[in-house]
Amino acid sequence: MKTTKLMWCALCAAVLAALVLVGCEELDIYSIDAPADLQSKIDSIAAAKASMDTGDTTFLTIATAIVGAEDNSSGWWTVFSDYFTIPANKLLHLEFVNHGSGVNNWNNWNLAIVNVADRDAADYAEYFVLRADAWGWGNDDFDLSMISQNYPDLDADGDIWNDFRTTMQGAYVTLEVDHSATGNVFVTSTAVGTNDVELVQTYQQPVSATADIVAFLICDGSYFEMKKAYLIPSKVTVIEDVNPVSITIEGAPAFVELGNDNFWGDAIARVAYADGSSEQVDSADLSFTVIPDMTTLGEKTVIVAYSKTKQGAYTQAVSTFYTLEVTNPVVSLEVTTLPTITTYYYFSNDSIIFNTAGIVVTATYSDDTKGIIPNETLKFGKIPAVEGAQAAVISYVGATNTVTTTCPLTLVKGVSQVGATDFSSGWWTAFSEDNTVASGSSKTLTMYCYSNNVNNWNSPCTILRKADMTEYAVVRMDNFGWGDGYVTATLTNDWNWDIFKPNISGSRVVITVTNNGDNTADIHYNVTYANGETHFQNYAGITVDSSDLNCALVTEGSYLVIVE
Repeated sequence: MKTTKLMWCALCAAVLAALVLVGCEELDIYSIDAPADLQSKIDSIAAAKASMDTGDTTFLTIATAIVGAEDNSSGWWTVFSDYFTIPANKLLHLEFVNHGSGVNNWNNWNLAIVNVADRDAADYAEYFVLRADAWGWGNDDFDLSMISQNYPDLDADGDIWNDFRTTMQGAYVTLEVDHSATGNVFVTSTAVGTNDVELVQTYQQPVSATADIVAFLICDGSYFEMKKAYLIPSKVTVIEDVNPVSITIEGAPAFVELGNDNFWGDAIARVAYADGSSEQVDSADLSFTVIPDMTTLGEKTVIVAYSKTKQGAYTQAVSTFYTLEVTNPVVSLEVTTLPTITTYYYFSNDSIIFNTAGIVVTATYSDDTKGIIPNETLKFGKIPAVEGAQAAVISYVGATNTVTTTCPLTLVKGVSQVGATDFSSGWWTAFSEDNTVASGSSKTLTMYCYSNNVNNWNSPCTILRKADMTEYAVVRMDNFGWGDGYVTATLTNDWNWDIFKPNISGSRVVITVTNNGDNTADIHYNVTYANGETHFQNYAGITVDSSDLNCALVTEGSYLVIVE
C-alpha cells in the first residue's frame, strides 16, 4: 500500500512539474519517458490549456496536424486544412512547415479567405485565394498589384523562382491574417527556409468590417505540418480616411425607348480617392442632381454625384455626367456590318459563345428613321454546334416589345478540343493528349483559339515533359514561362501588347515543337488574328532530354479547337 501511494505521489508530482514548465504561450508537443497513461494526462491538459482564452490570446485547436498526402500527391482543391474563423478586430496567427514537390511555384501553401466555414454552403463566397508564389485571384476587390514580396535571386541567374522553389522545401512558415475592423484584411507570410533565407509576402484587400471571415489552407502538390494557431487583437485599428476626387460612369445606356424611364440601366459608378485607389460604389449611394425628362424625344443629360469618403463618412461631393438619347420604339433590326469572325471551328456539342467584335447592327424606329444600336444594348444568342451554315439570334428588348434579327455564320468541325466552350476551364484542368517528339524531329499542332480575352494567358500554353510527366518547361503564347528547362530559353516575339488581348479569340495558332537532338528544344508560335494580322512568339534553347520529349497543350479561360 505504501509503495502504491508513493508511486501515485510521484506521478502527481510529474504532472505538476510539467504544468509549471509549460506556460500558456509555449505549448509545443513534448514527450517523456513515462507510462502511457501519464503521457495521455499531460497531453490532454496541454490541449485544454491550448484552447483557453488568455485575454489577448485565444489558442485554437488544430484537428488536422498533417494537411495533405506526404508524398505531395494531393491535387488542387482536394485537401484542405481546418477552417479558422477570424472575427472582426482579430488577427489569426498560423505556423506550419511547408512541403512541396518542388516542380512548380504553386506546389506550396495556398491560402483562401472566404465568408463562411463551409465550401458547400449556398452562400459560400471567396474573397480571394493567395499563393505562396505571390499570385492569386478573387472577387471584384482583388488586386494583384497589392501583392508585394522580397524574393531574392540567390544565384544571380536572373530567375528568382528556382531559388524560391528551393527555399520553400521544408520552410517554416508564419502566416498572419489581420481582420481589421476598418473593413480590410492584411496578410503577411514569412517563410524561413532550411537555407536560412527569409521570404516575406504581403497582401491586403477589403472584406466585411463586421461579419466573421474564414481562412483555410489548400494543398496543390504539397502538404503542411501544422504547428500553431491562435487569435490575438488586430494590429490595424485605424486607417487614415481619404476623400473622393473623381467619379466615372461605365455602361450607361446610349439610348432608351420612349416609355422607358430607366435612364441608369446596368451602369456602374467607380470612384477614385485621394490615395490613388478606386472602387465601384453602390448605386444607392449616388445622387442624381439632374434627372432627365424621359417623356420626350431627344438627347438627355444625367448628372451623378457621390459624397462619401473611402470609409463611408459624408464629405464634399464629386460629380460627372453622361448623355443618352430618348428614341421612338425600335420596330426592326438589321446586321449592316458582319462581325470579324464569321467562321467558327468547333468540336464539342456545346453551343458556342458569339464573338461580337466588329459587328454593326442598325435599328429602324417607328418613325422610319434609322440608327446604329450599341452592342451593349443588344442580346446575342449562342451559336448551335452544327457543321455548315448557321445563324446567331440578335435581340433588342424594348419598352413594349422585343425585336430580333440573325447573323449568318459558318461552322467547321475540328478533330479535338482542349477546354470548355463556355471559357470555364480553370488553370491546369484542360489538357490535350501527349505528343511524342523524337530526337531531330518536329511536331506541329494547328488550332483555333477562342478566349474570354480577359488576360494575356487566356490563350494556348505548351508543356514540354518526359513520358513519365516530369516537366521540362511550360511556355505561354504571351512571352512567359517557367520550369528548369525554361531557364536556358531565349525569347523573341513581335507582339503589339496594346492589341494582344482583344485579338486572342478567333486566332489561328500554329505551334511547332522542335527536338534539336542536342538536349534542347525550340517552340514557335505562328499566330494569325481573325482580322488577318500575323505575329510570332519563339522560345529557343529550352533544356530537355532529347531521348525523352513529349509536348501537350493546356489552357484556361479559353478553349482550343485542334484542326490538324
